[in-house]
Amino acid sequence: MQPWIIVLIVGVALVIGIAVAWGMARKRRSEDLRLRFGTEYDHALKASGSRGRAEADLASRTKRVERLQIHPLSTGDHDRFAERWRSTQASFVDSPSGAVSAAETLVEEVMRARGYPVGDFDQRAADISVDHPRFVEHYREARALALANQRGAAKTEDLRQATVHYRALFEDLLETTDRKPMEVGR
Repeated sequence: MQPWIIVLIVGVALVIGIAVAWGMARKRRSEDLRLRFGTEYDHALKASGSRGRAEADLASRTKRVERLQIHPLSTGDHDRFAERWRSTQASFVDSPSGAVSAAETLVEEVMRARGYPVGDFDQRAADISVDHPRFVEHYREARALALANQRGAAKTEDLRQATVHYRALFEDLLETTDRKPMEVGR
């Protein structure tokens, strides 16, 4: 066999091997992102319209949050925020609208205390999705209901749902699984 044919065969095999390895790496990356982000992966895919753009966005979010100085709450902050949540939740009976506003403010304060920037809502949701992917949809739902409330288009049940959604994220931000659970009505 001619040496150039051997070189050609080796070159083609090498190109095929690289293509297979690249495809496997890409598939693994997709699986890793899907596992890490759960339903947020699907949300990003729907929002971007492209798997490549969605995965690039999720990877970018991850890098952004890694540069932030996110930290757990001190015991004092944890207890103070937990008490404020109990008070906010108790106020729902007399003022559902006010309780939702207070819940939204409290979630933002906990985010700030943990080290998350709290500017634009979409950026907050993207940042939260990195460390709290199971709860970011709760955050979006709560926000949508809070905005409906501001427009006067929310019913009491909507406000109750908003409070439940805020509570889900709030509890995860507080990391109550590592401490004594909050005693709140469910």
